[in-house]
Amino acid sequence: MVKKISMASLFIGIMLLMSGCFNIDEPIKSDASGIWDPFFVYPLSWLMTTIADALNNSYGLAIIIVTIILRILILPLMIKQTKSTKAMQALQPQMKELREKYSAKDQQTQQKLQKEMMELFQTHGVNPLAGCLPILVQMPILIAFYHAIIRTPQINPEVDPGYTGAAQEFLWFELGSADPFFLLPLIAGATTFIQQKMMMVQDNPQMKALLYIMPIMIMAFAAFFPSALALYWVIGNLFMIVQTYFITGPNVGKSKGDAKEAKAGGEKS
Repeated sequence: MVKKISMASLFIGIMLLMSGCFNIDEPIKSDASGIWDPFFVYPLSWLMTTIADALNNSYGLAIIIVTIILRILILPLMIKQTKSTKAMQALQPQMKELREKYSAKDQQTQQKLQKEMMELFQTHGVNPLAGCLPILVQMPILIAFYHAIIRTPQINPEVDPGYTGAAQEFLWFELGSADPFFLLPLIAGATTFIQQKMMMVQDNPQMKALLYIMPIMIMAFAAFFPSALALYWVIGNLFMIVQTYFITGPNVGKSKGDAKEAKAGGEKS
């Protein structure tokens, strides 16, 4: 419990610290000062603008391409996170047995539980904290891209009252406005649900509640925010779904001996 509270406090602290660097209502410019805007946000905005210019001013395609580029860059970290999550999922039955075995709340029993848990993780080569570092590393990158989208006048004209260019359209929606048909928010919510379902570790009421709450929250945000953000979320989710499906094998979370037995059994069948 203490570790969970500490991790939550760390995430909240990082978000608050980064929030102080944000000028969300100002357009991003090449002469921006500080660290956040010139080194994180502006390069992504410039990359989107450059790609859009090369694609006949298609900022929708530019967002898709930059989203895929970013996901590829952080792919090694995401692979590690995905495998760690699936490995933890494979160990859930054994972890449940240990918790039932050491259900008493006294300190000595809990110490034995922690010891056997660590031995279980070491036996199967699983690091329960392996999924935390990728989240910390990718957080500023993805938030910077979010800001690049919302602070680029060509995508979101409302951020710059002096911008006189036409609203950018892609498929059936304007990138700087909410989807009038609510299709993109629905797709964003559906892909969020699928992605979380594939990554879900524990089968308990709290996890199941989050499985439904997150897609609803994403749909609500996507219904009011510029469609460019919903497009970014959809492409990112689709990338994660494909990554999880193809990278995570049936032997993740198993010991080497179990993996060989599973492989031998598959060959026999």
